[in-house]
Amino acid sequence: MIKDYTRSTSYRYRPRYRFKRLALLGVSLALVASGLYAALEIMEPVDPSSTPAKKTPTSQIVTLALPRTPSSKQSSNTSPTDAGESSAQHNIQLATTASLQAAAVHSSAPKQTMATPRTAKTAQPSYQWKEHHIRSGDSLALIFPKLGLSANLLHRIVSSNKTAARLAHIKPGETLRAALDADNNLHELILQQSAIRSLSITPDGDTFSAKIIERPLEARTTHITGWVTNSLFVSAQKAGLSDRLIMELANIFAWDIDFSLEIRAGDRFSVIYQEHFLDGEKYRDGAILAAEFINRGKAFRAIRYADASGREDYYSPDGKSVRKAFLRSPVDFRRISSRFQKSRWHPVLGKKRPHRGVDYAASTGTPIKASGDGKIIWRARKGGYGRAIMIEHGGGIVTLYGHMSRYASKQRRGTRVKQGQTIGYVGKSGLASGPHLHYEFRINGRHRNPLTVKLPAASPIAKKYRADFQEKAAPLLAHLERLNSTLLAEVYP
Repeated sequence: MIKDYTRSTSYRYRPRYRFKRLALLGVSLALVASGLYAALEIMEPVDPSSTPAKKTPTSQIVTLALPRTPSSKQSSNTSPTDAGESSAQHNIQLATTASLQAAAVHSSAPKQTMATPRTAKTAQPSYQWKEHHIRSGDSLALIFPKLGLSANLLHRIVSSNKTAARLAHIKPGETLRAALDADNNLHELILQQSAIRSLSITPDGDTFSAKIIERPLEARTTHITGWVTNSLFVSAQKAGLSDRLIMELANIFAWDIDFSLEIRAGDRFSVIYQEHFLDGEKYRDGAILAAEFINRGKAFRAIRYADASGREDYYSPDGKSVRKAFLRSPVDFRRISSRFQKSRWHPVLGKKRPHRGVDYAASTGTPIKASGDGKIIWRARKGGYGRAIMIEHGGGIVTLYGHMSRYASKQRRGTRVKQGQTIGYVGKSGLASGPHLHYEFRINGRHRNPLTVKLPAASPIAKKYRADFQEKAAPLLAHLERLNSTLLAEVYP
């Protein structure tokens, strides 16, 4: 008797359990296919624009090698149990094939990937710039309406803070620019004072913020040498020195050389200085770094040095100040009209009398400078001196300045003044036949000749800065030596 395996065999061989196992296997394969598709999606590049777009068919069938299903002939020879099992297997295989084909189609089709989230850029509003070139006679009250700005806005700006208040001090040649939005609201106001300096004002809530903007300049070192043929000014101009540098050169050696009286043909000069450039083009001359002037065969040298405290001055190679405690000439004069003499015919009084000072002829209104640091002890009319000022300098030295047309503002008796500070202006008050400065130099009450008196030197470099000065001065002195040798070689080859 044949056993009925359908009933007697273990439950593991029963068709319904085999069908469940195969169904689970199909689901597992479908999940694997879905995981593979997800992995392919993740591996796709975020930005599809980085690779050229390719045309792909809307669908694509991928054939996969799977176990063969029983043919119709084979199924006819099988038992009902086998037939059920084969039918179940066939259905699972078809489901698995469909899942894998769908995954393959999706993996080969173009992906609609999402770009990486980025912070959206806020669209910058466009502004309309209006500008006005300031001319003589202009005022902010006239300029603001031309720029579409109100008088109330002007008042709010200049009263907001000290920096913004500088807007009120406009000068001819400057440019005022305003940036306005579509509603005519102010976004920024710029006062262009020069090519390198501007004042920027922007709204800040109910008030305004202001700042000074300065563009940096590039410093380059250069030099000029020359010979004096007639006058220093003309000869230096031909050599290429600007008017400002010529005056600075004369001021450096003014205590040792009288450039009005002591210059001779054959004198020579060498100047090492800086030039400042903006955007590759020369903007202005800088300071003189080192200079040499040979007057009547005697050499004078000066090196510019700034110590750690910020104090700047010119010194000789041994560290002594080339600046004296007093100016030899306290005014820019045309000529000396009268010198220091024991007896001189007075042009106004018509008789001989001592002339205890020096008269410097100059145009009315020429500034008169304090010859040294000190305190004003007299500021009033003084007999034949007319409007006069007397300054006490210490060490028993007093200087007198007479025949002024007017005094400098804020200069009063008891006021302390610095060397070179303007104290008054040339005139012809008192006993004077023409505009000039009468200048006297007194030591302990005794008159001395201002042109020949030995002037005390200013303080030398402090000891703690000597080594630093020598280190910085060495290359400049070597440069002056080379320039001097080259200049002589051109004349005496």
